[in-house]
Amino acid sequence: MNLDLSFYNWEVFSAFALKGLYYSIFLTFVATLGGIFFGTLLALMRLSGFKALDWPAAIYVTGMRSVPLVMVILGFYLLIPSSFYATVFGAYGADHSKELSAIITFIAFEATYFSEIMRAGIQSITRGQTYAGQALGMSYGQIMRLVVLPQAFRNMLPVLLTQTIILFQDTSLVYAIGAYDLFKGLETAGKNYGRPIEAYLAAAAIYFVLCYSLSYLVKRLHKKIAIIR
Repeated sequence: MNLDLSFYNWEVFSAFALKGLYYSIFLTFVATLGGIFFGTLLALMRLSGFKALDWPAAIYVTGMRSVPLVMVILGFYLLIPSSFYATVFGAYGADHSKELSAIITFIAFEATYFSEIMRAGIQSITRGQTYAGQALGMSYGQIMRLVVLPQAFRNMLPVLLTQTIILFQDTSLVYAIGAYDLFKGLETAGKNYGRPIEAYLAAAAIYFVLCYSLSYLVKRLHKKIAIIR
């Protein structure tokens, strides 16, 4: 195998990969925020003690996690017409329906994983603190917002960040619908220059460097939190 090292230059990266990298990071950021928000709601529904809230949330979480992510991506893309994005987002939605579809899919899918993380975090807080809040006359919402959730987020922060790293890796699956992410950008460069092997190696190297660096930072953070405790 003869590698053409001239393929690895800033001109190729800036022209093809940089735009995709921006989108991959943006998708990870938005999906993390949306996943944590809706995941927390799902976790609270499952811990509410009301079957009318617990069962729908359990069915959604279990069902979504039982389907491969790439099939969920394809399902959302095929079921939601591109005209929907054009109606809601105007001209931008018409031109970027694939990228918007991926955002909606990842938020809906990642919410199920973040919900289980948040549920474990909430359950890690002793019931005594909940009883203390009730004794002070606090409502269920106040206890969760002011007492339980802040501690749960702190306890689960390393796990949440680890899931975010996995999410970033999973963004490469949007190639299935043709969304322009980091992998798609490098794949396009490989086709244009006739160097697919170099392009795939470059994609693997970039994903490895970014994910390994973030994993190292998460490990350092986990040690600091453990020391504080």
